[in-house]
Amino acid sequence: MNPQPGGPSREEVSAAAAKRTFEEHRAEGPGTVTCAVITVSDTRTEATDTSGRLIQNLLADGGHRVAFYRIVKDEPDQIRAAIEAACAERGVQVVITNGGTGITARDTTYDVVASMIEKEMPGFGELFRFVSYQDIGTAAMLTRATAGTFRDSIIMTLPGSGNACRTGMEKIILPEISHMVREVLKK
Repeated sequence: MNPQPGGPSREEVSAAAAKRTFEEHRAEGPGTVTCAVITVSDTRTEATDTSGRLIQNLLADGGHRVAFYRIVKDEPDQIRAAIEAACAERGVQVVITNGGTGITARDTTYDVVASMIEKEMPGFGELFRFVSYQDIGTAAMLTRATAGTFRDSIIMTLPGSGNACRTGMEKIILPEISHMVREVLKK
């Protein structure tokens, strides 16, 4: 039943209100987010870290700032130390890792981050695998991409491939980064 004859239904009014609230929350996020980028790789160097560079460039193009960048070996103690250092860096709100999210014996980023997360954001990994599935099919299930909060910062993990980083950044992270930070900062 419509509240007014010929007017929008209650469902339409409710959906419009929810969309307005979401858009308001998104608009209340900071215009510039301060980020850290950590590449996890046994072989990459600054000169060959195309995925780390891609993430940094996409962040800068989106008006965000990269205040911390590091390449670490796929060793749990090095990954943990880099994330802790990034979160301790003044103003860092978001840490984005790339690499080490697969299922090989050397892939330990997920395990380290999962042990550090205080509040998990399961939708990030689910959504990343969904949009990846649209691009690469069932191989998308091989990533253990995840996200959550740690010490008032957001940590998001991406696979090391450039295509996966571009997908995660353009389709998930950049559209929501300010909104996510707004929610974490909200007391």
